[in-house]
Formats: sequence, structure tokens, C-alpha cells
Amino acid sequence: MKILVTGATGKLGTKVVETLLKTVPASQLAVSVRNPEKAEGLRARGVEVRHGDFDKSETLDAAFSGIDRLLIISTFGDHETIMRQHTNALIAAQHAQVKFIAYTSVTNASQSKFFLAPLHKAREEAILKTGIPYSFLRNNWYLENEIGSIQGVMAGAPWITSAGTGKAGWVLRQDLAEAASNVLTGEGHENTVYELSGKPMTQEELTSALGDVLGKEVPLQHIDDIAYANMMKGAGVPEAYLPMLVNTQKGIRNGGLEIESNDLEKLLGHSSTPINEALSQIVDQISQTGD
Repeated sequence: MKILVTGATGKLGTKVVETLLKTVPASQLAVSVRNPEKAEGLRARGVEVRHGDFDKSETLDAAFSGIDRLLIISTFGDHETIMRQHTNALIAAQHAQVKFIAYTSVTNASQSKFFLAPLHKAREEAILKTGIPYSFLRNNWYLENEIGSIQGVMAGAPWITSAGTGKAGWVLRQDLAEAASNVLTGEGHENTVYELSGKPMTQEELTSALGDVLGKEVPLQHIDDIAYANMMKGAGVPEAYLPMLVNTQKGIRNGGLEIESNDLEKLLGHSSTPINEALSQIVDQISQTGD
């Protein structure tokens, strides 16, 4: 069996590959990356590094050749770009006669009003049309996405939000990487949909947990979307990223990331990392690296 991970030098892809290497011989693992030079470390460990660029369909036929199980890590961009890239990948998967596709989607993609959901729904539907057995890994919100806010709190700033009392199922990338790895190497995951979420909690509950970790009270400031955008801009966030940040807050406020599911625990074979422990890991990372 040969497994291939796309986007393997990205933040999630890196963790998926490292997790796979704990249980799969390097000879059974390949990665598809736009810039093979960035994956030289993996090549040195025996992983087959292939050049695969979703914008260059001619590279994907070779990248996916001989692959049995494929993990497509979702790309970012506008609708037209994303669907073109995704279509290129699926055509190549069909040419290569890939036997199984796992795809990283988003919470409740087929029904959610969350701003990212329609594009993930379209990509899920495109996979369904190929007839290739699949597993949709509907990842909730990475806790690492809050590093900027956590850094601010550690520096004495309040936690700023326009998400109100909306809940999200924050979860560490590592937990999601382990779940993806177990799907790629396990049996019985054909034609499945997994809602992969931590325990849903409000901003107030999250900041309370962060306060426990830091040993101090974390001030929580509720504002509206316009004020939130202005504050993020003032904090140095590039203009191009502001709509995504505001839409995330709005989406959480409207319940777009709130879901009760034990799928993550089932795939892991144990509970996901408790929120206090997860926050401790991130705080330690920030303290050690300044990241």
C-alpha cells in the first residue's frame, strides 16, 4: 500500500506525515509538494518526494501515479482558483486509479452557513462524483489559529471578540493529524464523514481556561464586527486578512462551528487533548520561540 499526502510541507500536512512515519515504513509514504526543496528532510528519511502543483495538472499525474490512498489537504483562495485546483487533483486521482481519497473539510460542510462551508461542500460533491471511495474529515477550528490573541493576552491585552456567545470546537492540529493518519492507515473508513471537533465552548469558556493556564484573569472584551476589524487592523493584521477574521467571528457567533460529535475520540481511540493542556502547549510554544 502506498499513501500520498498533498500539501505535506504545510502546518497540518507536516504533522500528518510525522504521525504516519510512527506507524508506516517510509518506503510506503510519498508526499506531493509544490516545492520539493522544502521536503528534502523527508527525502533524507526515505519518504518519496514528488513534485505536485495543483495549478499545473501535468505534474499531478506523475505525483499520484501508483498511489493507493490519498490525502488531499484543502487549499485556500477564491472560488474559481480552488475549484480549478481541486478538479485538477481529482482528474489525476482518477487517471492514477487511486483507491481511496481522504479530504480535509470543515464542520457540517453540507449544511452549514459558515463562510468556508460552501466551498468545502462543492469540493466534497466533486469527490463524490468521481466514484472513488472517500472519507471527509470535517475539521473544526484549529486552536493554533488563536495564537495571536493568546500572545496579546500574555502581553497584557484583553481578549477581543465579536463572536458573542457562539461556540467553536477548538482542537489542536496534532489531534486532527493523528485522526487523518488513522483514517489513511486503518480499515473501514470508505465512504465516511467524520465531524472532528473538540468540546464546543464560548469565548468566555476559552478565556477562562486560558486564565487558568496563565494563572491570571483574562479580560474579555465583546465588540461588534466593525470595531473588531478596526482593532485587528490597528494590531497590524494585513487588510487582505480582515474579512476572513471578521467572517470567522460572525460564523462562530451564528453557530457555524458548534457541533456535538465524538468522531474525533473514535478515530483517535482516546479523548482529544483537553483544552487546558492544549492551551498550555501553545503558551509554552510562544514562551520558547516567540511564535
